[in-house]
Amino acid sequence: MEPDDNKMSLAVCLRRFLLVLVSGAIFILTVLYWNQGVIKTQAYNDALEKPRHGHKDGAAFAIPIEKTWTYKCENDRCIRLPFNPNANGNGKGQKRISFISCSMTCGDINIWPHPTIKSLLSSHTLRFTTDDVQLNLDTPHREVHKLLQVAFDWFVKDLRQIQRLDISNSASMPASGESVIRRSQLDGENQRSSIFGYTFSLEKQAGDVDSLEIKISVQKSGDINFNMDNDESYQLKTTLEKRRLLVHITAHSYFGARHGLSTLQQIIWYDDEDHLLHTYAKSVISDAPKFRYRGLMLDTSRHFFSVESIKRTISAMGLAKLNRFHWHLTDAQSFPYISRYYPEMAEYGAYSESETYTEQDVREITEFAKIYGVQVIPEIDAPAHAGNGWDWGPKRGLGELALCINQQPWSFYCGEPPCGQLNPKNNHTYLILQRLYEELLQLTGPTTDFFHLGGDEVNLDCWAQYFNDTDLRGLWCDFMLQTMARLKLANGGQVPKYLAVWSSALTNTKCLPNSQFTVQVWSGTWQENHNLLDNGYNVIFSHVDAWYLDCGFGSWRATGDAACSPYRTWQNIYKHRPWERMRLDKKRRKQILGGEACMWTEQVDEHQLDNRLWPRTGGLAERLWSDPNDDHDFDIVPPEVFRRISIFRNRLVELGIKAEALFPKYCAQNPGECI
Repeated sequence: MEPDDNKMSLAVCLRRFLLVLVSGAIFILTVLYWNQGVIKTQAYNDALEKPRHGHKDGAAFAIPIEKTWTYKCENDRCIRLPFNPNANGNGKGQKRISFISCSMTCGDINIWPHPTIKSLLSSHTLRFTTDDVQLNLDTPHREVHKLLQVAFDWFVKDLRQIQRLDISNSASMPASGESVIRRSQLDGENQRSSIFGYTFSLEKQAGDVDSLEIKISVQKSGDINFNMDNDESYQLKTTLEKRRLLVHITAHSYFGARHGLSTLQQIIWYDDEDHLLHTYAKSVISDAPKFRYRGLMLDTSRHFFSVESIKRTISAMGLAKLNRFHWHLTDAQSFPYISRYYPEMAEYGAYSESETYTEQDVREITEFAKIYGVQVIPEIDAPAHAGNGWDWGPKRGLGELALCINQQPWSFYCGEPPCGQLNPKNNHTYLILQRLYEELLQLTGPTTDFFHLGGDEVNLDCWAQYFNDTDLRGLWCDFMLQTMARLKLANGGQVPKYLAVWSSALTNTKCLPNSQFTVQVWSGTWQENHNLLDNGYNVIFSHVDAWYLDCGFGSWRATGDAACSPYRTWQNIYKHRPWERMRLDKKRRKQILGGEACMWTEQVDEHQLDNRLWPRTGGLAERLWSDPNDDHDFDIVPPEVFRRISIFRNRLVELGIKAEALFPKYCAQNPGECI
């Protein structure tokens, strides 16, 4: 070979070598880019999460990684210590224990609400990734199978967010069983957001299991409709076989299985030291609620709330095992629902064209809520709290549908402006209510179980202007009985088993049959509570002095009593046990269906919703699910409850819910020290 040929050959080899070197460098940089959240040294802003369920402002609410501290369990309490990676002096360094890993393995089980029957957890934990999670459904019921598949897909989405993976490609999740996102689609997203793990299998090697199989068994009931007799119990058992972790959730109904998934989500956590999910190698949990009705009411009349904010609220309810979303849909201030039969109501009553709910909106919220085991209970308040949305009757030849609309001085004729009260002697009023009930029942599901008729704060002085020769109390009774008859027609000839009305001075007139009417008691007067129970009514407690979440923010007007102070802390909510204070016997206790927290929204809009509701509503959730015995003073909450609700609050934040802070972060990092 000639010297020139040698030089040329050498040049070619060098070019090839440089090309390979550059290609390798590009590949390594690409890998590092895609996996910077997994393998790089992280600062506080590295853990930012994607927005969830309607956080369109792009804000992130991750719990920061705390490299400064490590934690040690002593006497069932996590002790915060400075972290020195070279403390051992042997070159291997000290292993940092994250706060959440310490909290989940130190002391009592960290589930909110606390399980009621049995909970045993091993101290040994296992690491895994969302990619390892698989589903195995064991049910002969087709609709249950379909709904569990959708619930599982949302569960996986939450795990991805907890693991701080990119969920932007899966932001639009199914709202019903007809649009299930299949596992192959989710796996495709996992591959796109975890290229490094799939290319080199490093994530698989870093974990302790090859698969985490969730087997859900529902054999008994195929019912996916809500009723007070739903069996919400479940059992959860975790076993490890070699490198296969099996989580078996067994339940008698879809609703119990759904609660089992919520519990499973709470015994999985993200460790910011190894960037993996953790759970227990062995666990046994048996659980069932103490009360059948565990509700949250949201008023969307005083302020409008987007569909996404309502869905976000419902997802938090599911995590807390609340099961009834009472939607106070309309009031005197606005009528945001666009009725199929009477669109004039929104035309005259909505704040604006954009601040309205369509039939599709109601259906979407209802189907989403069912995925989380939550029933949507719409309320068209009547006969009081009816304003401009009803002010079109004369123009359509239907007469006055409502009276006292916008009447002044308002303080004489209603509780707050604007005034308005339905006309109890206009048959067109009842026909319109019947059609509204028919629409809402078609959207939320024909019910044999529960419906809310409103009935609160009727101002007899308003009616007295028109019917001064009439028994006004009897007129209210006749109105409620008429609406019950119209509801029966709207519901295919069947009256729901429980017809709810708000408590008032009128509910103790004994004119409503106690076999059909349930009273939602909001007054804090104990005698009224006793009277209702003595009169044979089933009750739902929503006492203003404990479970009204809007209280304590001052008066919203210059005159009048428009504020209910003081602020209801989560401790006030948690400690409220009216069935204990009233010293009820077994018969009277059976008349208590449960309770409901109420969020009236004179001073709340979408921007405050999360932190006004959470984690305070969690206090109600545990009271109604577990109702733990309490030997402490009525005003003292045990330290372990502080610890658990603090972790629950962090879980909400982790999922993008702007939950209110409970105490200085120092107290969260040092459990028990501030109490």
